Amino acid sequence: MITWVKDQREGHERFGSGFTLVEIMIVVAIVMTLSTLAISSVLRARHNANEMAAVAACRTIVTACQNFYANTYPHAYPSGLSELVPPVSDPPYIDSVLAAGTKQGYNFVYSRVNSESFVLNASPAVLGKTGSRYFYADETSVIKASSTGQAGPSDPVVE
Repeated sequence: MITWVKDQREGHERFGSGFTLVEIMIVVAIVMTLSTLAISSVLRARHNANEMAAVAACRTIVTACQNFYANTYPHAYPSGLSELVPPVSDPPYIDSVLAAGTKQGYNFVYSRVNSESFVLNASPAVLGKTGSRYFYADETSVIKASSTGQAGPSDPVVE
């Protein structure tokens, strides 16, 4: 049974089992604060997942290039990522999405320096949103990272 209750202040009436406007506003403010924290955590997790996927993709490309090198005579690294998928390579060394040069928020640029060496650069498709670090790899299989711009051979190694 809901009854009208006279508030202790003069002239303020409300339902006995209801909430005041101030109480509702406080609850809404708390819910908004918690949702903001949750959303930022999800975005940060997605950002980190994209970077980890970029490192994994760099490893995949480097391994594919080394296998291509070992399976060709005379030994040579591929001239481009397209040589690692059909019709040039069957079965493929990498998937066609990665061979296109963009995967999970990162752009990959492969360049063969000569038949004995290559460089691979990975950069975020949208800096700050899909990732904040740049990655570099070469025929040595060592992946390096930079947060200030395009990564290179002198940058620190990714752990």
